[in-house]
Parts: sequence; C-alpha cells; structure tokens
Amino acid sequence: MKNNEFLKLSAIELISGYKKGSYTISDVIETALEHIEANERNLNALITPMYEEARSRAWMLDAALSRGEDMGPLFGVPVVVKDNITIDGIRTTCGSRMLENWIPPYSAHVVECLERAGAVIIGKANMDEFAMGSSTEFSAFGPTLNPWDLSKVPGGSSGGSAASVAAGYAPISLGSDTGGSIRQPAAFCGVYGLKPTYGLVSRFGLVAFASSLDQIGPFARNLSDLAVVLQVISEADTRDATCVRKERPNYLDFLNVESLKGFKVGYLSGYESMEIDEEIKRGVTQALRICQDAGAEIVEVKLPISTRYGLPCYYTIAPAEASSNLARFDGVQYGFSVEAEDLQDLYLKSRGAGFGPEVKRRILIGTFVLGSSRYDAYYLQAQKVRQLIIREFDAAFSRADVLLMPATPTLPFRRGEKMTDPVKAYMADLFTIPANLAGLPGLSMKISFSHSGLPIGVQLVGKKFGEGDILKTASVIEKVIGPAVTTLGGDRK
Repeated sequence: MKNNEFLKLSAIELISGYKKGSYTISDVIETALEHIEANERNLNALITPMYEEARSRAWMLDAALSRGEDMGPLFGVPVVVKDNITIDGIRTTCGSRMLENWIPPYSAHVVECLERAGAVIIGKANMDEFAMGSSTEFSAFGPTLNPWDLSKVPGGSSGGSAASVAAGYAPISLGSDTGGSIRQPAAFCGVYGLKPTYGLVSRFGLVAFASSLDQIGPFARNLSDLAVVLQVISEADTRDATCVRKERPNYLDFLNVESLKGFKVGYLSGYESMEIDEEIKRGVTQALRICQDAGAEIVEVKLPISTRYGLPCYYTIAPAEASSNLARFDGVQYGFSVEAEDLQDLYLKSRGAGFGPEVKRRILIGTFVLGSSRYDAYYLQAQKVRQLIIREFDAAFSRADVLLMPATPTLPFRRGEKMTDPVKAYMADLFTIPANLAGLPGLSMKISFSHSGLPIGVQLVGKKFGEGDILKTASVIEKVIGPAVTTLGGDRK
C-alpha cells in the first residue's frame, strides 16, 4: 500500500490493517504528519500540530501491539482535537490571543477517553475565537480555508476540525457545538458531524462559551467511525454535573439497517419558501426520497417558533452566558496581560488587546441584556421563548421519529463575504440553533455535490438521547450515496 493511501482509510480500516500486520502505527502517523506539513501553509486547519507527541505515542503503541496487548476501539487512529478542549501539557488557545500561551495542567474527559481507547492525537484544530463564529475567520491565528475550494470558508466555529477530516489529516476529529459549530462546518466540508444530546458527553475540560448550550461531538468520513467515537467519548463523568449517568447503547448496533419500515421522518413545513440555495433544497428532497424508498413514512412538521425566533433567542442567551464565562479573563488571574497604571486600566487594555472583534461584540451584547434594567425585557423573555421551542419540538416528535431539514441555508460562502455584516453571518446557523436551545441531538452529512463541486449537506435532528434513530436514518442514506470522501486527488462521489 502506498503511504498516501493511509490518508483515505477509515479508523476501522486502519485498525484492521494493524491487526494483519500490513503496516505499523508509526507508518500511518508519519504519513499523516508529512501530509499536514505539506498542506498547512494553504489550509491552516491546525493551531498546534503535535508532531513529537504523536511520534512518541505511535512508537509506544507499536511496542504494545508487538507484545500482544489488547487493542482499544481507536488503537493507533490519528485524531485532531479542537483547540478549546484541553490536553495536559499542550497549549490550548481557544483561537484567541487571550490564551495564546496557556498550557493546561489537565486533560478534558473526552481526551482521557480517546487516550484510553488508544487514539493518537496529532494536533489542536483552528477555530473561531472562543467558538464564536460561523466561518473560522475569527481566529487570532488566521482563517482556515475550505479544502474543497480554498476561496471558500470551511464553516465554524469548528472549521479546523471539519477541514482536517475532509483534507485527510485524520479520519476523525472532535469539535464543539454551541449553535451549529459541528453541523454547519461538517456540511460545508462534506463530512459527518454529530452534536450529541446535551448531557450525553462530558464538558469537563471544554473551555466554556455558553454553558447551557455547549456540547462536544465527533467528525468522521463514515458513520461507523462516527458511532465508534461517540461510543468512546460518551462515557459518564462525575466531574460534569450535567453529564447524565444513564447507560449508553452500542451505537454501532444502529447501523447497517436495510429498511425504515414503520419509521416516520418529518420534514420542515414551508422551508422551500425560505431564502435557501436551490441546490440545498434539492439535496433535502433527495434525502427524503431515499428515506421514503427505504419504507419510511414522510410526515410534515411545523416549527414556526423555532424558525422565526430561534436566532434572536440564541443571540440573547448565548452572549449573556459568554459575558459571564469570559469575565474571568481579566489580565489578573490568567490570560493575556499588559502593563497598566491601575486596575481599571489593566482590565481595559488586557481585554481590549486580548479579545478579537466578534468576542467583544458578543460580550457587549451579553452584558447589555443582563443589565438590571433590561434583564426582564431581553434575557428573561429569551428563556421563555426557549421553553416554547422545547415544547414545539416535543410536539413535532409526537408525529415523527426524526426530522430531516437543511443543515445550512447556503453553500460554503467566500472568505470575507460576511465579515462586515454579522447578521448575515449569524443566519448561517438558522437551521442548527434550535437543536441547541432544545438540547437535542443533530447530525449533518453530505448528500451530494453542487454543480461547482462544493458539498451539499442535510441535517437530521432526533429526540433527546435519540442518537440511535439519527444514525439509523443516516445509515440508510449512506448506503445509497456512499460515505464521505477526502479532497485527496479531487475525489467526488
């Protein structure tokens, strides 16, 4: 096997090759690292490549394999981790100058799970600063570009994680999703991205943006890899009070189904009349047809509150929580700091220079809506709307097992196109935000390619802890369209 063929293999295929002795873990990791070095100048998907750490771990795992030790479910698999997820002793920046030199003394729970499973973390992925953005253009370390078209954005805020998988850096990666930050870049980069139910995956070690909305989830190029990673990282954790203790199913059991007979797939009533690219509409229609051909009953569902008020509700609650969470970065305890004449001057200069424009914008919005004279009119009203959205989804799931809808209103847009108009940028999350407000799981997947060669994504949303139903539906679609592919060699499928 030629070395560059390693880059197209899935995690499960890599492990099979290790077992057969076809190649070593060091062979695979070295190939991945060489590929990163050759492409990072153009793509900028990683903030911190972990070359030496990855080589050392690969050597250790090769030695363990030669001794006949048990192999974990991700044994020797290269993984990229978003740079707001801590790794003990490795710089974690959150894409911000504020944390440019912060080295955490502990690893996130999901990182501990990956390491116990035998994974090899090869780098920390680029991201919008503190996960605030939809294009990965708001990183203090420069924008990540879309591997399918370098003039386009990869989505955000987990754009580096999605681009890494699409470009063949690693078969899987981890991101975080507060309002669509896994599903939107997965759609833009043509890979699978799953936001789990709120509370399924521990947030311990995830630097907080909006604590009631954040969730860690995986990217992959096929559903089997996605299910394996979800199984690994969804282990219960007592260090996160919001992480549920309930038993997790075997997510691989939901794959390889042949029929959706007796299953109801809901589609969003009236989405066709919204401002959505025609090719995305055709993608949703194609996915619905595949489900119907597999025996599913297609039912119409209405989400008028979610589609009309989801965005303003989110952009009230999320900035409010961000304002509170980011108050700790004051130039005193930790984070970016400058010389100043007095304490107030220290706060102003440190936060002014340490935070970028989008983070400042959201802190100001959040501080405004939390003001004592405005709390009832804005923040409290948004929380009431959030409860209405939850009830609306409950009603929708009384009629359908899963919902199928667009992942994004548009195809990947040009770099810089929406930088001067934040409202247009926020609209990129129109279809993903409601699932975060309701705490529901959502999966984004490529359904086809546009006439210009860009990925077209669709989204599946399920009931709370209904990841199995989502995977089951996606599995039927995957059988027809095939798994996602890398950009290596300009693949199209």
